[in-house]
Amino acid sequence: MLPPDTYRHQGLRRQLLNELREGGVTSAAVHEAMNSIPRHFFMDGAFVEFAYENKAFQIGAGQTISQPFTVGFQSQLLELSPGQKVLEIGTGSGYQTSVLCKMGAKVYSIERQKLLHDRAKSLLNQLNLRPTLVYGDGFKGLPGYAPFDKVLITCGAPHVPEELLKQLKIGGKMVIPLGEGNVQEMTEIIKMGENEYGRKTHGKFSFVPMLTSREYKE
Repeated sequence: MLPPDTYRHQGLRRQLLNELREGGVTSAAVHEAMNSIPRHFFMDGAFVEFAYENKAFQIGAGQTISQPFTVGFQSQLLELSPGQKVLEIGTGSGYQTSVLCKMGAKVYSIERQKLLHDRAKSLLNQLNLRPTLVYGDGFKGLPGYAPFDKVLITCGAPHVPEELLKQLKIGGKMVIPLGEGNVQEMTEIIKMGENEYGRKTHGKFSFVPMLTSREYKE
C-alpha cells in the first residue's frame, strides 16, 4: 500500500525542483517527470521527512537512492525522446527508473541486489509503471533486448563496460559516472560508428561502486 502524497509533499517537491532548476537541471520533461513521482514512496519511513532534500539516502543492501540533482542531471544528459529504449544499470530503489518511464522511455533495468530488485518491482507495479526489470549482472547488459538508444549507469564504474558499448546503437548515448574511489567524472559517450566514440565530461559526482562481474553473486 502506497503512503499518501499530501499537499505538503507536493509543495516540497515543487520547492526541490526550483532548487534543481537553479543548479542547472532545466529540462521541462525532466521536471514534469520528477514532479509526478513522489520520492518519499521510494524511501524507508524513517527518512520520509527528508525525501525532498537534495541528498542521497541509504535504501538497504549497501546502496543509496541518488540525490535528486543527480537523478535530474543524468536524465537531462540522456536527451530522451518518447519511445526510446533505455538500458539502466542499477535499478536501486526504482526512483530513477520511474522518472525515465514518466519521460516516455521504454526502460530495461538491471539490479544485482535481489532485495532491491524485488522491492522496486513491487513498488513500480503499484505505480502502474511497466519497465522490464531484471535481476542480474549489469556488466553483461541485456544483449537479447539490444540495441538500445540510451544506456544509463547509476553507479560508479571503474571503466566503460565493453559489453554495454556493443549494445548501444550507432548514434546512441551512454551516460556513466567513471572512476574508482568515492568520486567519479560524469561522462557522456556518443557511439558514432561501430568502433568510433565521442566523449564529454560533466563534472564530479559521487556514486556507490558498480561491482565487477567477479564480485557479482547470484
